[in-house]
Amino acid sequence: MLTLRQEARRRRNIAAAIEEFQQLRVRLAGAKTRLRGAAEIDLQIKVMLEKHHVARYLKVRRTVREEHEYRQTRRGRPGPETAYRKITRRRFDIEWATDEQAIAYDHSSDGMYPLVTNDRSLSPAQVLEAHKGQPMIEKRFEQVKTVHEIAPVFLKDEGRIEAFFTLYFLALLVQALIERELRLAMKRENLDELPLYPEQRQCARPTTEQILRLFSLAQRHRLTEGAHTVQVFDVPLTELQRQLLSLLGVPEDAFRPPD
Repeated sequence: MLTLRQEARRRRNIAAAIEEFQQLRVRLAGAKTRLRGAAEIDLQIKVMLEKHHVARYLKVRRTVREEHEYRQTRRGRPGPETAYRKITRRRFDIEWATDEQAIAYDHSSDGMYPLVTNDRSLSPAQVLEAHKGQPMIEKRFEQVKTVHEIAPVFLKDEGRIEAFFTLYFLALLVQALIERELRLAMKRENLDELPLYPEQRQCARPTTEQILRLFSLAQRHRLTEGAHTVQVFDVPLTELQRQLLSLLGVPEDAFRPPD
């Protein structure tokens, strides 16, 4: 199926490009055409080829077409002795040809999904398995742009930019480790879901963002008089918060630092 779809898409693109070239040819032949410069015509050809992705398959050439016209040298009704002068007008035209050899070459790889790697120790099956992890990497980049709101970056010095992205890399690493630890603990405890979504909806694959949001309202207040602490007010942890701390291996005493 993939082979047929790729071949059909290629033919559709070629047909659409040829149709636009035919329309361009009609415009060039018109008396009121505005496309008179060679550079402008070449640009139109390039745009059409790139638009339909057929630069490999269509070879387009700009040519000059001569139109001849004969007119009387003098006014009056023409006769046997009437003299004529030849008027030649030159107009730009285009010609194209289909490169069937290039089409056949690309057709031979239709339906294939090539994977390229510089690790020669991996087998084809291992390369495919490693490639399947790409969505997870892309997901991290998406989180950098959305959750962490890394853009825009106003730094110009390369050293500062490298340091800036290094910090975000470490943040992503910590984030991934938290999620890995929690999901492994859920698997170990035979927990399929946790009510981490708003309105306590169930979540099968918790993210660090959801975990931190659960603890975002946990606050500690300290009432002091001079240098003396009068009282410490801790928000009591919910059962879900205690469960998460237990799954992550974080004791409550570590979450609540000593006075």
